[in-house]
Amino acid sequence: MSPTLNDILNLLNEIAPFSHMAGWDNAGLQVGDLSKEIHRIFFALDPTMDNLMNASEKNAQLLLTHHPLIFKSLSQINYHAYPGSVIVAAIKNDIAVIAVHTNLDVAWGGINDMLADLLELDHPEILDIEDSSENHSVGLGRIGSLKEPTSLTAFIDLAKRVLGCKVVRVLGNDDLVVKRIAVVGGSGGSLIARASEKGADLLVTGDIGHHEALEAESLNLALMDAGHFFTEKAAIRLFADRFKEKLSAKGWGVVVEIDHDEKAPMREQ
Repeated sequence: MSPTLNDILNLLNEIAPFSHMAGWDNAGLQVGDLSKEIHRIFFALDPTMDNLMNASEKNAQLLLTHHPLIFKSLSQINYHAYPGSVIVAAIKNDIAVIAVHTNLDVAWGGINDMLADLLELDHPEILDIEDSSENHSVGLGRIGSLKEPTSLTAFIDLAKRVLGCKVVRVLGNDDLVVKRIAVVGGSGGSLIARASEKGADLLVTGDIGHHEALEAESLNLALMDAGHFFTEKAAIRLFADRFKEKLSAKGWGVVVEIDHDEKAPMREQ
């Protein structure tokens, strides 16, 4: 049995409700026919032309990404400029595009839970609760503890290995002992104060600016900036594996492909 594109959207909404996306975000359907049957899904972090063509080569009917293809209202679709070029190519190649972005960031079992799992944090909890009810809370980031205290240098080695990055930017002495770790996939500099309040020894995230680093230093909070790309790419890869299990549980014969070769837009020199 094969689901429709609408069925896939509904399943994603069960896992990471689109109602929980940030007000500035545009997660959900980007391009596609909701009645189209989906037999193969290609996962990637970004909806680039390369990733769309890779999806086409894999005979996928759906490119499922973390970052949206369309962030804001379009006044024109330029065939030769992003995102118009990708929109046109998606239509020509009959490939749907869906994004699960900030709704997946805050959801249980989403990007930040995947990141906490990869970094071997015990009993992770929400770092910054955005919405809470008696039975369910959602929010950005996670905070948990390592099984044993470790040096900052040893933890950095673990993080570089599991996230696939060769270089990280660090605030903190190499011999600093860390145990309680906060993680925020993508850009988490806005949660420095929150991480400190929750007792974190170290915040792992990306896109840390100069003044954010100064704030962390004043709070005696160590930082590891592994980059926006690497903190989310490893997590979306793990999410894709678990989404495959969700598809199987529905009895849907859908093949899941993951772009293992996707690269950050900027290279390390």
